Amino acid sequence: MRILGVDPGLSTTGIGLIEASGQHMRALDWLTIETPPSLALPDRLCELGKDFSSILADLRPDLAVVEQVFFAKNARTAISVAHARGVLLMHLMEAGIPVVEITPMQLKAAITGDGGADKQQIGTMLLRWLSLESIPTPADAADALALAVYGALHHQESAMTRN
Repeated sequence: MRILGVDPGLSTTGIGLIEASGQHMRALDWLTIETPPSLALPDRLCELGKDFSSILADLRPDLAVVEQVFFAKNARTAISVAHARGVLLMHLMEAGIPVVEITPMQLKAAITGDGGADKQQIGTMLLRWLSLESIPTPADAADALALAVYGALHHQESAMTRN
């Protein structure tokens, strides 16, 4: 199963793709989509959507895990992330890809066992889960890989519950 993790953002959206088979997971790709702040909001959203649609066609995921906007210190930032998230979710739905949504705290708890874990702790767990030699960069892409790992764990748990 190919699982796509998506860490939405207007300036930078993290993308991580893993392949999961039983207990085995491996990272296939990670990257970011960036939009220039010099563009108007509608232009940035359009660029994000076009780039994301192209990535979906190339990576062909079976499942996507998208981080929810849980809180923000800056309301303006939260609104821009919500706009970007809406564009990403629309493209996933149009492509017929099932979506799992999760908050940052739920993700941290699932990956590290600690809902207050920092990025270093998440990175260390990615090394273990995905047998990587170094923590993926940039941080947005590493977060997206963690979301994909969550998707694999969630899928395994759901399969066990159904049986």
